[in-house]
Amino acid sequence: MRPLYRNLFLLFGLAAIAVMLYSFGEDFGDVREHLMQAGLYLPAVIGVWVVVYAFNAGAFQTIVNSGDHGKHLAFRHAYKLTVSGFAFSYTTPFGFGGLPYRIMELSAHVGTAGAVSATTLYSMMHILSHFCLWATALPLFLALHLELMSPLLWVLFGLFVLVLGIVAYFFYYGYKNGMVVRLYSLLLHLPLVRRRAARFYDKHVAAMEETDHNIARLHSRPRAFYSALGMEYVGRVVNALEFFFILRALGIPVGFGDALIVLAFSSLVGNMLFFFPMQLGAREGSLAAIVGLLGFGAPGVGLFASFYTRIRELFWIFVGVGLVKIGNKNVMT
Repeated sequence: MRPLYRNLFLLFGLAAIAVMLYSFGEDFGDVREHLMQAGLYLPAVIGVWVVVYAFNAGAFQTIVNSGDHGKHLAFRHAYKLTVSGFAFSYTTPFGFGGLPYRIMELSAHVGTAGAVSATTLYSMMHILSHFCLWATALPLFLALHLELMSPLLWVLFGLFVLVLGIVAYFFYYGYKNGMVVRLYSLLLHLPLVRRRAARFYDKHVAAMEETDHNIARLHSRPRAFYSALGMEYVGRVVNALEFFFILRALGIPVGFGDALIVLAFSSLVGNMLFFFPMQLGAREGSLAAIVGLLGFGAPGVGLFASFYTRIRELFWIFVGVGLVKIGNKNVMT
């Protein structure tokens, strides 16, 4: 990536941190009270993500190194790109910011098409791991809290299983055949954008077809495919420790299974409202709702949990933004 672009990412990240600190919604007295109540649980919440990002980085490294470019991405560089990429995703609507950052850092080593393929594949794998987490939480909820099921919940669970089946087929078809060209071709039929979309398509169709070819190639290598998916999924499971520590700090005797259910529900609501940067408001409401449903209600649980996660996000955004200017030589060998 050119130094100018890297500096622009750095400035954007610093500006995003300043805005988030300004709009934190807590005065100094409230922050001090929360920190005293949090105790050692807050470092534990932050530390969980050292492990989560390690699994994310392992998945990203596996996908990048599965290409035919003959280059190798070291784990330490994969970790840096992962933390920085997620930092920019956290601070932009739709989580868009991390994608161009990874592409621009990799393109100098594997070409634009190779960088787009790798980052697209990782994004697909990251999304698929969400569905794997939700698919795990559903039977876990039935095993632990069958008595809470109502007719409405049975209907919602049935609809969710149907959606999971459709999504599973979509990802299977997409990984087997590629999906970039097919998805982009939908724009060619929209009245307001089809002319511009057609010009872009004519200019970049070769690159998009190469991306689809690379996506399909990963699917034809089961060891790399399932290794990357497995690491992403394990990272999701480890992430449940964040809510385990948060709820324990509130004195709620939650087990790891319930923490996983809380994570899955919070993740589901957050992704349904993906257009909000940092999922503002969605997280608080979803946490209060699921904790109440599980019978672990506590005053202000949504706001208190939000304080933990905001501090954790700010910490890792600060780290990710700082890493933009560090370790940029010999990213791939």
